[in-house]
Amino acid sequence: MVEGVPSAHRHQPEVEPVPFIDLVAQHATIETEIQEAVQRVFASQAFVLGDEVAEFECDLAEYCDSRDAIGVASGTDALILSLRAADVGPGDEVITSPFTFFATGGAIHQVGAKPVFVDIEPHSFNLDTEQVETAMTERTRAVMPVHLFGQCAEMEPLWRIAVRNGLSIIEDACQAIGGEYRGRRAGVLGTMGCFSFFPTKNLGGAGDGGLITTDDAELSARLRRLRMHGDVGGYRHVEVGTNSRLDALQAAVLGVKFRHLEQWTEARQQNARRYGELLRHYELLDAVEPPFVLPDRRHVYNQYCLRVKAGRRDEVLASLREDKIGAAIYYPTPLHLQECFAFLGYQQGDFPESEAAADEVLALPIFPELTAEQQETVVRGIATALGRLTSDNDHSHIPAPKFLTAEKKKRAA
Repeated sequence: MVEGVPSAHRHQPEVEPVPFIDLVAQHATIETEIQEAVQRVFASQAFVLGDEVAEFECDLAEYCDSRDAIGVASGTDALILSLRAADVGPGDEVITSPFTFFATGGAIHQVGAKPVFVDIEPHSFNLDTEQVETAMTERTRAVMPVHLFGQCAEMEPLWRIAVRNGLSIIEDACQAIGGEYRGRRAGVLGTMGCFSFFPTKNLGGAGDGGLITTDDAELSARLRRLRMHGDVGGYRHVEVGTNSRLDALQAAVLGVKFRHLEQWTEARQQNARRYGELLRHYELLDAVEPPFVLPDRRHVYNQYCLRVKAGRRDEVLASLREDKIGAAIYYPTPLHLQECFAFLGYQQGDFPESEAAADEVLALPIFPELTAEQQETVVRGIATALGRLTSDNDHSHIPAPKFLTAEKKKRAA
């Protein structure tokens, strides 16, 4: 709350709502292609694996520059099956980040192993690789770096650690399809790479779906049988696997969307650049910190997460929601403080950077179809929430930035 400014004056004049994500707008641009793909599957009546899945796996392997790609039922299953293929199980430990979606730690627990958390680097929100070796024990079997929000983690130190200690590296690339580290794509930066096709991902399906990339032929063969109950053919089961196959319908939908992925990624990157310009234009950089792109990275912005300083994140979020402007918190509680992981023995204060990020981070709309006008509405909403734009101060009518005016003229022409 800004002292001396009545609540009624803190909000913008009536504006069009801005959704946090708009899948309907995206679908409208490819509806005919999607319908044709779905009808093709129904006409064939081949719903499980088959040509649709095989073709999509080949496309994704080529895109990531991996030797193979294995479609599975979800991103969570991709993590679990990769851990199993790496022989991670009861009594083992896997080092990962506490500042991530729950599935990262949950997958480690599901195979019977212990998640061992290491704090994040504050600018990228990714694993602080300088702390990894100090967290290792004789039980450590793997490291699971998370390419959070679409930016790859720092991998070279992890490569050296893995070689010295005989560890597997399992990339949680569920938010980072198309992301790059030193010119190499997410998914080929470790032993295996795990992707999610949840509908809100940069490449999202019509439900759940996932995929694993690897250059190791033996791991590929094992992953393919693990997703089919450990069956090597002819109902001969050499180990106990599970049922985790990417449906042909999902593969068909994803195959259509894959053709547009690079265009959508470039739109997300353009939106990120525009946010930077708008935040500078409205002189908000003393109050918020935009995402930091590390050198030699290609950030694909599954989320655009800025940090709101001075403990005002929740205030800004409430104000945006009152103005019907979409925003979200990723993630409000680090994994080491989740109730279900209390048995691990971590306490408040153990990972200060992760805890600070959980208190400050705020995700803004970044979907490809987001317009420049919608982005200005979002940024003006932040400025209003912070008391920089009110009906009774001198900055109420800050003119639109020149680039935005130029875009409007271009569309009008």
